[in-house]
Amino acid sequence: MLRASWLILAVPTLTLMVAWAIAGKLTQTRHWLDHPNDRSLHQRPVPRTGGWAVLAGLVTGGAVLAALSPALRSRLMPVALGLLPLVLISALDDRRGVSAHWRLLIHLGAAVSLLLADFGLTPYATLGLTETLLKTALWGFNGLFILWMINLYNFMDGMDGFAGGMAVIGFTTLAWLGRADPGFVAVQLTIAAASAGFLAHNLPPARIFLGDTGSTALGFLAAASSLWGSQVGLFPLWAALAVFSPFIVDATTTLLRRLWHGERIWEAHRSHYYQRLVLLGWGHRRTVLAEYALMLICAVGAALAVQLPAPAAFGLGVSGLAMYGGIMAGVGWLEQRTAESSEIT
Repeated sequence: MLRASWLILAVPTLTLMVAWAIAGKLTQTRHWLDHPNDRSLHQRPVPRTGGWAVLAGLVTGGAVLAALSPALRSRLMPVALGLLPLVLISALDDRRGVSAHWRLLIHLGAAVSLLLADFGLTPYATLGLTETLLKTALWGFNGLFILWMINLYNFMDGMDGFAGGMAVIGFTTLAWLGRADPGFVAVQLTIAAASAGFLAHNLPPARIFLGDTGSTALGFLAAASSLWGSQVGLFPLWAALAVFSPFIVDATTTLLRRLWHGERIWEAHRSHYYQRLVLLGWGHRRTVLAEYALMLICAVGAALAVQLPAPAAFGLGVSGLAMYGGIMAGVGWLEQRTAESSEIT
């Protein structure tokens, strides 16, 4: 009991303190600045070194967890090995820019490293497929899921307090869903604590940004944690998808819409729903508070759904989809009304 309490309480607290202190120091740097451009939402140069504070907290907390628990060590080592090249290529991109195909290659390598370490869904049914076809299909699904989570988290890191808030709420909720396993809980709370230390300096008006170094790392960890919890039976994968759905839905629907319109999806843009709200005059603070409310609704919904019978959980999921449909329609309506008001004036 004492060891479990230490893992769950003391390690995240230490992680929080380290990330908060380092993020505070990094707000004063005049290097690695994110300068405003016509596709960004901020108005002044801001250091994009917050990811290093998150990583410092994670390394500190992860080292303690690995030292205290051999079982956790065997889980954390492959995650760390997959994370290392991802961090290096992202840091290089933050510093001077890296071509998309090199970034994608490293992202793919990080995804494969998790799969080779046995992070991934296991089959619930054969679906009439041979064992080889089934394994291939699962590898493909798991790999695409990891790859997309890495990138969508990066896409959604464009507003003060947004990515950090999703990490705090998302990983804390995964800890609750996986509460049957103290080790899993400790890891999730450690990630949430590292994110919270950074978030304290990233709330509107932000004094520091995650940068690609932090956003891709958090996306990778969200994928790894979701697959880990699902694989060992702590919760179904759909529950983790529901928790992170504020990011998944916005990023995925925006990507599909841009593909439909023939846009160059690898280029930066300002057409995510959260960006559109900021540009409509909501600003960072009002928009991020609305997003926090959405995150909490999804977190509570996921926690409730796993306790419900399948038909009731399905109904709750349909309600969630209807909610997102209403949000998207609402943003479109606000844009139309604003455009009509501008024409009148």
